[in-house]
Amino acid sequence: MFSVPEQFSSVTKSTFEAQIKFMNALSSKAFEGMEKVIDLNLNVAKASMEESSAAASKFFSAKDPQEFFALSAANAQPNAEKAMAYGRHLANITSSATSEFTKAAESQIAETQSKVVALIDELSKNAPAGSENVVSMVKSAMGNASAGYEQFTKGSKQVAETIEANVNAAVEQITQTATKATKAGKK
Repeated sequence: MFSVPEQFSSVTKSTFEAQIKFMNALSSKAFEGMEKVIDLNLNVAKASMEESSAAASKFFSAKDPQEFFALSAANAQPNAEKAMAYGRHLANITSSATSEFTKAAESQIAETQSKVVALIDELSKNAPAGSENVVSMVKSAMGNASAGYEQFTKGSKQVAETIEANVNAAVEQITQTATKATKAGKK
């Protein structure tokens, strides 16, 4: 049987090690997400430069203003679709990163909570007579903290889902507007 200081020391050490592991996992996921965003932006920039050069050549070859405006209108739809695809891809990267962060946090909190509950249970077994109220208050506080975390997690997930839905709605609206503008330009 361990003494109380040894139990605290053991739990503190394992909790600290778990937190270091958790921070490393979050850092790794953050870098992976940033790497994906940078890669996406580099690919978009490269493609944009190539397409801009080709479009400029077409615009300069226009023989009259009508042909110039027809080329401009024809170029609007593909650009809107590309912007929409970029927005969706960026939203997917963000959603994926958020999901990974949430999973890592949930795992870390569950592990830490389990260790603390085990420690409290062990301490309550060895607690002196008359300390039942203190043990009960500590257990109640742990339950409240757990319920608060669960509420926070639900709220965070709802915020992430709302942001993703708003991005998708905005991209869809931009696409519809660009489609209408392209059709109006062709008339």
